[in-house]
Amino acid sequence: MEPIRVGLIGNGYAGATIHTPLISAVDGLRLVRVATARPDGIGLGTIETVATPAQLIEAPDIDLVVIATPNTTHAALARQALLAGKHVVLEKPFTVTAAEGEELLKTATAAQRVLSVFHNRRWDSDFLAVRRCIESGLLGEIQSYQAHFNRYRPQIRQRWREQDLPGSGALYDLGSHLIDQALVLFGLPRTITAHVATQRPDGQAVDYFHLLLGYGTRKVVLESGALVRQPGPRFQVHGRRGSFVKSGIDSQEDALKLGRRPGDPGFGEEDAALAGRLVTDCAGLPLAASVTGVPGDYAAFYRGMRDAIREGGASPVPAAEALNVIRVIELALESHRERRSVACTPSL
Repeated sequence: MEPIRVGLIGNGYAGATIHTPLISAVDGLRLVRVATARPDGIGLGTIETVATPAQLIEAPDIDLVVIATPNTTHAALARQALLAGKHVVLEKPFTVTAAEGEELLKTATAAQRVLSVFHNRRWDSDFLAVRRCIESGLLGEIQSYQAHFNRYRPQIRQRWREQDLPGSGALYDLGSHLIDQALVLFGLPRTITAHVATQRPDGQAVDYFHLLLGYGTRKVVLESGALVRQPGPRFQVHGRRGSFVKSGIDSQEDALKLGRRPGDPGFGEEDAALAGRLVTDCAGLPLAASVTGVPGDYAAFYRGMRDAIREGGASPVPAAEALNVIRVIELALESHRERRSVACTPSL
């Protein structure tokens, strides 16, 4: 079977460090062209480069377009690619506004093309362990879930993510990961209460957020800050039968930065020292155990894209699910502005 021919728009950090090696690791996909404004010395070997996104999108030998560009460009580039008959993967977040995302869903449906969003942290080792503990029933009905994505980055970097632009800042960046994970586990909340802030001096974009998602008695807290020198647990999950507490973070991104690739020995595996702590009961007896992370697998996203394109099934991250992440972000910003809890409307 002929491989699916992939074109990548954007060869910055996400394109070069994450998408290129993952695409190259999946049988049935072949990266044939990259659109980049800086083609010299970027380590693409024999892969062809073009200067503009339009050149790549209009090329007849491209089946799938991967867009790893600044957030403000996502909607326009994705629409152009879909109208050109290409399948599309967008780097998260999906779009800057829900209205843009809704239009893209309509365009993809009309074009009969697969549209997906790279919410790769569905395949983090730690999140997979959390999901397995919850779905196993060992914790019982979940009442409290906390997820943190903290960093210590006191210096503001000169990059678009930290500028005062639509879709910039931590809520769209790290928040989209945490929100997506919560929606995978629990679906849409009934209410959202949010606080966002710019804590670093001279900061232009949001670098702190605290979201409370209400599901009746179940409460979900999602938090991130850029001035957290000593982070606590990454996940704390408490149910009627037990608890699971997990520290550390998935190793795949750091491994990719070091040039390691999916399939290398130990890729995606977690250091045993980062094992989570499970406390529950078994037949009325207390049980405590260490739980190591399930091996992380970012390449699963691109295997899912390959299969969706070839077989016509669901994409690994349906665009409608990614759209709900943007809707939650918009409601969180509304909650912060109005200093109140807001309801998730039926349209979600």
